[in-house]
Amino acid sequence: MASAARVPRIRRRERVPTQPRPIEHRVLITATLCLIAIGAVMVYSASSARNVLEAGGSGSGYLVRYVGLGLIALAGMHVMARHGVELMRRFTPLLLIGSFAACVLVLVPGVGTEVNGARSWLGPGIFSPQPSEFMKLALILYCAQFLSSHPKRIMTSFRGMLSPVGYVAAAACFLVIIEPDTGTTLVLVGIVASMLIVAGVPMKYLGYCALIGGVLLLFLVLLQPYQQDRLTSFLDPWASKSGEGFQSVQGQIALGSGGFFGVGLGQSVQKVFYLPEAHTDFILAVIGEELGLVGVSVVISLFGLIVWSGLRIARSAVDQYAKLLAVGLTALISCQAILNIFVVLGLAPLTGVPLPFVSYGPTNLIVILGAVGLLLNLADRNRAYMRLVDTGRAPATTAADSRERADQDRDRRRRDGGPRRTGTGGRRRAAG
Repeated sequence: MASAARVPRIRRRERVPTQPRPIEHRVLITATLCLIAIGAVMVYSASSARNVLEAGGSGSGYLVRYVGLGLIALAGMHVMARHGVELMRRFTPLLLIGSFAACVLVLVPGVGTEVNGARSWLGPGIFSPQPSEFMKLALILYCAQFLSSHPKRIMTSFRGMLSPVGYVAAAACFLVIIEPDTGTTLVLVGIVASMLIVAGVPMKYLGYCALIGGVLLLFLVLLQPYQQDRLTSFLDPWASKSGEGFQSVQGQIALGSGGFFGVGLGQSVQKVFYLPEAHTDFILAVIGEELGLVGVSVVISLFGLIVWSGLRIARSAVDQYAKLLAVGLTALISCQAILNIFVVLGLAPLTGVPLPFVSYGPTNLIVILGAVGLLLNLADRNRAYMRLVDTGRAPATTAADSRERADQDRDRRRRDGGPRRTGTGGRRRAAG
């Protein structure tokens, strides 16, 4: 009788304990999803009534676009969270050149689309991209790469700081401000300033840049009459409540009407008859009217959690590039949110900057969620670094570090692999 074939015994694979995700990773993704959910509800609430009155139908057009673009942006955030840092670092030059080319094309008549006096969109249609939004991300990636590669050059002299980071940032701001888009220009300035501070640039050099920028901004205001009107209406909006100060006044009325708990979701009056751009730039005013101070406080608190997570990721970064990139991405979200909140509260002139995650803005939503994906990827890199440190292995953060460690290991093996001498004869006696 033939012996039965021996069945190989399958060994169970041992489960290797993994380090849990850091708290900043979980807080960041939770706050982001909460803001997106609030944005979907408030975009529908702020746009549905006016759409029904003006064009008829169900009034859910902006909601459908927001959800569709949100799903695409969330998919992009997932890709960025897995491979974003390596991918963006490799294609930073192409992204920067492409952003400059697109910002130039948007100024060409027939190519760029003009909306509310600003030529900031490429081509007609509701999904036309806004190149200045991609310029924010491209400038962050470029500054992080250059500042981490030339740490001494930017601190030796004022000219060394300007060349080439200052010149590239100035060129980007110039292309954006002549669209004109003053709000995005201010966001770009805030991003670059934050990254320069973290990179260790002396404060006196930043003071020189602030003085130059202030003079240029004053010249711009004196050169363009509509900028003078905006500044005048900001100082006293109620004096021109039927003109340039109309939007600011209606936003303040909406916030004051909400009280502590608001008038109820969907019950806003200002969004229907009075408040312009209720679903974009002034969506926080609708939140204040319908959900009251409680709703506004929740939104601001969620942004505070995102900023806290970004700064915590930057503090535990594995290298200078990761730290600068995390600071720049956090500044992108925080500067834009602060500027929008200040405008709605009447603490800053009208700039036309949407509220991140919440306002309806196709290109802005894609860029902001891409930035969150990069922050999540940086948090995972920090976790991988800590896991390697706990196991006693030093991680290689760059290709140069990998080659250097490989050479050191090769030298160590060559040195340790030779024959050893035993006894005291192999050692030189100390002179006594």
